[in-house]
Amino acid sequence: MDLLKAMTVFVRVVETGSLTAAAVACDLSPTMVGNHLQALEARLGTRLIHRTTRKQQVSAFGQAYYERCVDILGLVDDSERLALDHLATPRGRLRVTAPVVFSNECLVPAMADYCSRYPEVKLDIVATDSLSDLIDDGFEAAIRIGTLRNPDVVARPLAPYRLVLCASPAYLKANGVPSTPESLASHQCLTYAYPPRSEWHAAQPEWTFHGPEGPLSIAVDGKLRIDNAEALRRAVLGGLGIAMLPGILVGGDIRAKRMVEVLPGFPAPERPLNLLYLPERQTSPKLRSFIDFVVERFGAGRPAAGHSNR
Repeated sequence: MDLLKAMTVFVRVVETGSLTAAAVACDLSPTMVGNHLQALEARLGTRLIHRTTRKQQVSAFGQAYYERCVDILGLVDDSERLALDHLATPRGRLRVTAPVVFSNECLVPAMADYCSRYPEVKLDIVATDSLSDLIDDGFEAAIRIGTLRNPDVVARPLAPYRLVLCASPAYLKANGVPSTPESLASHQCLTYAYPPRSEWHAAQPEWTFHGPEGPLSIAVDGKLRIDNAEALRRAVLGGLGIAMLPGILVGGDIRAKRMVEVLPGFPAPERPLNLLYLPERQTSPKLRSFIDFVVERFGAGRPAAGHSNR
């Protein structure tokens, strides 16, 4: 017997005054209403309602039991509303990871709007260029640059990631302006040291360009290799050489003429940028809120991350 269902039927019988009216209220047949009532009386071992062919009368115990049922069913309804409210409201701690430059220049600045919109969500953001495993490393979402290699995760495409070849005016004045990718061999090429768990980790750095005849990869070398993009930016500003840096990091420098875009006719290929998460059957409200916000703010329909107006 479904006890809560039987209690609900009993309450409707008392409140409507008849089995027939209770049947309409409960969307049941009068026979099913009678069965629920009989099962409940059998469970309790006493009469709840004295019934004759002409009328029914609630017993003294039935009246007391009715009042208790009303209280219990009210608490059940309150609990259901509480659960639905919890499921509908994003809340709790959300652990995400994203590349360092994207975190610093895009994600973290946008979090003021996210936190204002979802004040009950607490964010743990781990900024790293190393590839992370969502399960092993305990992340609920990851923003990653590069080709998706794990078919077991959901990938929402974001605006692609743009790299810019750049140098300071002082360096170019002293060393000349390269006219082709091949001419970089005579320049100081400052390179980024990718972490081991990265798609671009390699012993010999290469820069790839789009040329008139298609993609072109050039091996580059120089006196400085750094595993931090901001430090590499400062080296470029200091006139130490040419570097390929994220447009979102150096766009302001280029607009302010602190840097110059080198070889603009040979742009670097845009890299895919994706928001990754596990394909759960029912995504939690906090994760769904983050997914919707990131796609809205940085989605594939927006300009490439790092696009600079020259």
